[in-house]
Amino acid sequence: RVITFNLTLREVFGNKSAQYSLHQRERWRADIMTIHTELPPVATRKPVTVHPLWLRLTHWLNALAVLIMVTSGWQIYNASPLFDFDFPSTVTLGGWLGGAIQWHFAGMWLFGFNGVFYLLMNIFTGRMKQKFWPLTPRGIFNDLRAALRGKLQHDDLRHYNMVQRAAYLFVMFDGIVLVLSGLVVWKSVQFPLLRELMGGFDTARYVHFLAMASLVGFVVLHVVMVALVPKTLIAMIRGR
Repeated sequence: RVITFNLTLREVFGNKSAQYSLHQRERWRADIMTIHTELPPVATRKPVTVHPLWLRLTHWLNALAVLIMVTSGWQIYNASPLFDFDFPSTVTLGGWLGGAIQWHFAGMWLFGFNGVFYLLMNIFTGRMKQKFWPLTPRGIFNDLRAALRGKLQHDDLRHYNMVQRAAYLFVMFDGIVLVLSGLVVWKSVQFPLLRELMGGFDTARYVHFLAMASLVGFVVLHVVMVALVPKTLIAMIRGR
């Protein structure tokens, strides 16, 4: 922007009756002195990206895969329960054992490929080290105590506190256990070494169930925390 002041020589040399004018042409055009003052443009702040696009896509695809696998897995469980209870049919997927297995396999491929892509992107982009480390027991305890007292800050969504780091690393490990134990349950004969490491087919079923229960517990806690801090949901949708 340019501000222009027009001053005549008569005004410069001290005529008391002279009047200053802005953007006007005086009678003595030859005596006009123009002063240009350049004002710097107003700087615009670029929005900060909290979650890149690839992270948001894998997050929502993983949410869909988990929903499919858990609800269909409950239907499969009902066909041969491990404990003295069944899951209500209203929260299961597939309608019967065969239908549930088909849904479970569909969710399995999505969960597996999406999970591998997520882990590789975290490793090769450096996000794994940047977001989840360092991690110390003292830091986890301090942040957990602050969270229980309602004093844990969430001002910068790009920064994970110690509790978040521990929870996300746990759910990554839990996902790997789910896949490995699921392979034993699905193809026990084809993976003899993995079956032995799991303690046998029957033990693998318990491991798979407990890993699923841990994942559901994480999801419930995750949803509660999102409800308490709604801007985290907006950031996972818009990226900022």
